Amino acid sequence: MSSIFQFKQFQVDQRGCAMKINTDGVLLAALAESNFPKRILDIGTGTGVIALMLAQRFNNAHLEAVEIDEEASETADRNFKSSIFSDRLTINNIAIEQYESSHQFDLIVSNPPYFVNDLKNFEEKKGIARHTNEEFFNQLLIKVNSLLTEDGSFWFVLPIKQAELLIKNTTSYGLSVSKQIHLHSDESKPEFRRIVCLKRVVATPINERFYIYESEKVYTKAYKELLKDFFLNY
Repeated sequence: MSSIFQFKQFQVDQRGCAMKINTDGVLLAALAESNFPKRILDIGTGTGVIALMLAQRFNNAHLEAVEIDEEASETADRNFKSSIFSDRLTINNIAIEQYESSHQFDLIVSNPPYFVNDLKNFEEKKGIARHTNEEFFNQLLIKVNSLLTEDGSFWFVLPIKQAELLIKNTTSYGLSVSKQIHLHSDESKPEFRRIVCLKRVVATPINERFYIYESEKVYTKAYKELLKDFFLNY
């Protein structure tokens, strides 16, 4: 099987990344909202697919990506440099806790590690990509709070338990839930992931549900419409 995933305007070589392109990240990149962002930060970029999709969506934005794994960072760098958006994409091989920037960001996104205090994966790279602890989420919120512009937004995708754990601590860092998108495989299945938007403004959160399939192996119209500008077969 080829390691190359071909999109309409770019391609992603997944060699060197323990965590491959997945539905979580693709939906986050397609659903995150922002009004004409000038600077975007992708935390834990992996292959770089989220940053590339956002570069396509927001064609005046400069994007920075942070990735702790060196080999994954090199992979993302190759994907950035081979894309038509290369002049607007920068990769930083560093943990988000150590990342520093002289400017703030209008939009910050993350598809972060998500097995909090669970049994660690024996494959080291997947362990880094998937596992974390509650302290990581606190450090993530501290960093987002320092890097987000006053009217900016932070979007992330996580399984339900971990999303609620992160949400629980948001007010301590000057952030509030603005929107939640509950992801379902289909209408008969329970929510399996949650995309959350945090902002500094306190307001009643908007809640939406998004369904991927209308029947077995048949995507919903909403899913195909959302991704038609990216996927070759839509």
